[in-house]
Amino acid sequence: MPDTAVSSVLFVCVHNAGRSQMAAAFLTHLAGHRVQVRSAGSAPAATVDPTVVVAMAEVGIDIAAEVPKALTTDAVQASDIVITMGCGDTCPVFPGKRYLDWELPDPAGQGVEAVRPIRDEIEKRIRGLVDEIAPVTRS
Repeated sequence: MPDTAVSSVLFVCVHNAGRSQMAAAFLTHLAGHRVQVRSAGSAPAATVDPTVVVAMAEVGIDIAAEVPKALTTDAVQASDIVITMGCGDTCPVFPGKRYLDWELPDPAGQGVEAVRPIRDEIEKRIRGLVDEIAPVTRS
């Protein structure tokens, strides 16, 4: 019988307008239904950074309709893996959760030329995460 357990990943950054949105979009794009994806911010912005939207569109991923969400205790508790990106100590810590801190530059206020390398690094890390937690099984 196949294993039907699906990992749940929460990406957290301060504004949930850049890094965490890109990471969530890449994980959704690359893993699909094999992973449950959430993103949130400790101080969410009103909108996703428009330059981030452009940078993601360049690689065929549309995040224009995404909306920054507030970090909640429930979101952390419901996730197996919590990946923080510059939110410091604002993320609650619960036993049994796996925490990773990805140090990445903040794309806020940057031009698309500066956002592209951040986007590409996030994609690289997400591909590694997918290989680890949701590999494609071939029969």
